[in-house]
This record gives sequence, C-alpha cells and structure tokens, in this order.
Amino acid sequence: MQVITSLSTSFSKLKIFILFFGIIFLMCSCENKKNKITKKKNNSNEIKKYIAKADYFYDNNKHDSSLIYYNKAALALSNPHEDYVNYVYVLSSMAELLSIDSDYASSEELLTRTLPYLSKIKKPTYARNVYSYIAYNYYNTYDYENSLIYHKKALRLPGSPYKKALILNDIAIVYIAQEKYTAAIEILQLLTSEKIIYKKKPLYSDQFHANVLVNLGYCYLCQKQPIAIKYLNEGLKKNKKINNEFSLDYNYKLLSQFYQNSNSKLALIYAKKSYEQASLVKSARNKANSLAQLVRTSDGNDLKKYSQAYIKIIDSITEGRRRAKNQFANIKYISQKDKKENLLLKTDKIENELELQRENNRNNILYLIITLSLTTLLFLFYYLISKGRKEKIDAVYKSEARISNKLRTELSYDIYKTLSFAKKKDIEEKENKEKLLSLLNNIYLKTRNISKENSEILTNENYGIGLKEMVASYATSHLNIIINGLNTFSWSKIDRVKKITAFRVIQEIFEQMKTLNNASLASITFKKFQKKIIITYTDNGTKFNGEQSILQKRLQNVENRIETIKGTINFDANSESGFKISIKFPI
Repeated sequence: MQVITSLSTSFSKLKIFILFFGIIFLMCSCENKKNKITKKKNNSNEIKKYIAKADYFYDNNKHDSSLIYYNKAALALSNPHEDYVNYVYVLSSMAELLSIDSDYASSEELLTRTLPYLSKIKKPTYARNVYSYIAYNYYNTYDYENSLIYHKKALRLPGSPYKKALILNDIAIVYIAQEKYTAAIEILQLLTSEKIIYKKKPLYSDQFHANVLVNLGYCYLCQKQPIAIKYLNEGLKKNKKINNEFSLDYNYKLLSQFYQNSNSKLALIYAKKSYEQASLVKSARNKANSLAQLVRTSDGNDLKKYSQAYIKIIDSITEGRRRAKNQFANIKYISQKDKKENLLLKTDKIENELELQRENNRNNILYLIITLSLTTLLFLFYYLISKGRKEKIDAVYKSEARISNKLRTELSYDIYKTLSFAKKKDIEEKENKEKLLSLLNNIYLKTRNISKENSEILTNENYGIGLKEMVASYATSHLNIIINGLNTFSWSKIDRVKKITAFRVIQEIFEQMKTLNNASLASITFKKFQKKIIITYTDNGTKFNGEQSILQKRLQNVENRIETIKGTINFDANSESGFKISIKFPI
C-alpha cells in the first residue's frame, strides 16, 4: 500500500510538470512565429563600388580622393562583424594614406580598430599589412623597438618567400636606424645571396633586389668601408636598367655621400643627379633630401641657391602636412556627421533586429531546456513505473514468504495436534468437545494475530488508538503490560513513515519477547524530548541468559527498521533487573 501511494503521488507531480512545460513550449512557439527577423538590406555592391574608386585613385597617386572614397566605404560598413574583411581592408588602406601624409596618430587609431578582426580572416595578407603599417608608424615616430616587434609579428605569418623578404628588408632598415649595422648587413647579405622572384610581377623582383643592394651599400658606407661603392654601383646599374625612378635619387644621393670627402666634384655631380631624379618623380620629401645633400656638397652662390630652395621646400612640406591634417579632420567631421544621421535613421531598425536575434537565441535555448526536461521527465516517469512494479512484486513476495513462514512455524504443530486429537478422541463427549474447541480457538487467535501484523496501519488521528490496541493484544493471563505517555504529545505532527516504522518496531519487540523470556510484567513508555521521540521498553523477565549475539540476531530486523528513519536503538539484558530496550528517532 505504501509503495502504491508513493507512486500515485509521483505520477500526479509528473503530470503537472509535463502540462506546465507543454504550455511554455506552445507559448514560445507562438511568440517565435510573431518574431520573424526581417531580411537585412544588402549594401555590399555599394561598398565594392566605393572601394574600387578608392583603389583607382590610390593607384594614380590621388591620395586625397582615394581617402574620401575609402571613408565612404567605411561609413557603409555599418556592422563590421558581418563584413570584417572589407572593414579591415578599408581601414588599413586609409591608415596607409595617413601614414604617407605623416599623420601617424590618426593612422594608428584606424589600425587599432582592425586588430580584433584579424584572427577571423583566413588570409594572412590582411594581418601582415596591418602589422607592417603599425611598424612603419612606430619607425617614423622613432619608436624602433615597437617597430621591430610588429615587423616580426608580420614575419611569423604564412607567406611567399618574396613577402617574407620584404619584411626582412624592413627589419634591416630599422636596424640601420638603430645603427646596428652588423645585424642589418647579416640580413641584407642573406637577401642578396639569391635573387627572390615575385612571379606575379617579375619587375618587382628586380626593383627589390636593387633596393637591397643599395641598402647594403649604405650599411658599409656608415661603417666607412670601401666595399660600399661596390654595392652602390651594382644597385645603380640595376636601377638604371629597370628605370627604377623612385630609387635612383636615393642611390645617387648615397654615391654623393661616398665621394663627399674624397672627390668633391663627383660628389656634387651625384647630388645634382639625385635632385633631378627626385624632381622627375615629384616627391617633395625626396627633393628635400637631395637638396640637403646639395647644400653639403656646394659652395658660393650655389650653396645660397640650394639653401633657399631647401628652406622653401621644407616650408611647402610643412604646409602640405598641415593641409592634409586639416583635410583629414574635415573628413572625420563629415564622417561623424554622416554617422549621426545614419544612426538616427538606423537605430530603431538595428535595435529591433538585435532584440529579435536575442529573442530568437533565448527561444532556442528554451526549446533545448524544454526538450531535455521533457525527455528527463519521461525517462523518470517510466523508470518510476518500472521500479514501482518491481518493488511491488518484491514486497508482495516478501510479505507472502513471511506470512507463509509464520504460518508454518506457529500453526503447523497446532493444526497437526488438533487433527490428531480429533482422530483419536471421541469428540461427542463433552470433555473432548471442549478440548477441541480450545485447540481451534488457539489456532484462530494465532491466525488473527498474524493477520493484524500484516494489516494496514492507520496513520491518521486514530494512530494512538491503533498502537495501544496492538500493544494490549500481547497481554495474557501471565503477562501484564503498562503503557505510559502515549498521549502526552501529538502524533499528527510526526511523519507518516516514522509512525509506521515505530508501530512495526514495537510490534516486533513484543513478538520476539514472547519467546525470549518469561516476564510477568512489561512496560512501554513514550516521551518527546528535544525534537526526538524516545520509546523505552522494560520487563522483569529472567529467562534470557544475557548472550549479546543471540539478542542482536533476534532483533536485527528492528535495528534495520530504526536506521531507515535515522534513529538509534540500545538494549540491555540483565538477569537480575530484567530486560530493557531504548529507541530514539527524530521527529
């Protein structure tokens, strides 16, 4: 009965849980149908157009126009997380242009924005460019140590031999700026030992090789080694052959420096050629460097002329840089203004999309939780059914075995004795008839007691009455039982399982004591103390010989029952004072 009641309660709770989660599931399904995320506007074509125009102006050295269109592309990239490849490309291109115009702080700001997205891009080209541009900015602001750090970061990325050679050349240039000429020479000698081919554009391979030779010559020049002229002349020969206009002026300038102390006429010739070449490529910075060399190698009126030209071009460069900074400041202002306007138009849409996405994520998580919960509940439901059936079968089997054993041990002899008496004696005689009725009554009483032992125990307000009747049933003409304190506290506040256990334990004690000793007086006392129930059984029996092992064996079932409700049992056997058992368990 206890097992069936427990299962019924569990099944009721499971039904409530299943119904509850089912309602939530249906509500979430309906909500999800309402929250359909609208398809986002695809502006990738617009971004591509801006980038194409910016690249075109960049290739034609129109840096101002290129910067404007890169900026428009950056504005169109409202969500970098969705198009981080173009975002990194656009910002790094803008940073390069700003670095060319000597606005290193703004360049650094843009490059810093790209760093979180580099790990997401599979192609290492983007990360390599960003690291290289950062290194250039540090180099141009004389922070050589950080410049080396970022060049080495770029070098560690996968790449072709040509791209790695470019980075190694940049590292050598930093070493030259640090006056670590030996370290620079080691790298440059390695690069000149074998010509590195760039398959896509072979001309770049020749230009790079010529530049490396010139840089190597410069290192030896700084060390005042005559071998410098060898590499400077080899570089000049290659630069003339491929008409490398952007390197010829630097090459001529270094040759002028080489002959400056030994052949002033030749030094002046090379200085003039350097200035002429710088004028052809229209590089104000290169023209300034060439004029500085002309000032060092000239005298008289030429010195005055070149000095004035140098001052004028430096002023022009300063003014150009100021204009570039102002222009970029204006671009940034327009950019911020456009962003504010765009944000006012897009804020509601973006917030709505984000909220819908969050709601969708929450719904997906909730569906997963509900699915797992329902699966767990269904498993638990069928597990409890299976376990309940098994426990029920085991309980019935054990109960039947116990009753069968009790009937066999307690009634088999009485029945045999009664049947033998009925066969041998004439039951018509009054004396024999009364004897037969006495034997039958004895069988009836024992059968009734066995039935009571296995009957259902009432745990309601009549529990105390049922317990008292059970104890009183063990009283005989030879045994008086005294019950104390049974009604001094309320049994209704005590757990049902504990009441049933206490009932069976007391029943078992009296059942065992019938055969353990020959007591004529027994008492059982009930007391509540410090949130515990204390039950004490005593008798005046003297038959028990005090062997502890026999007592433990006979009362093993009692001990097991008490332990299930976290209780304890202590017993004492003394032939002089009788027998005593004390039981405690929490309320």
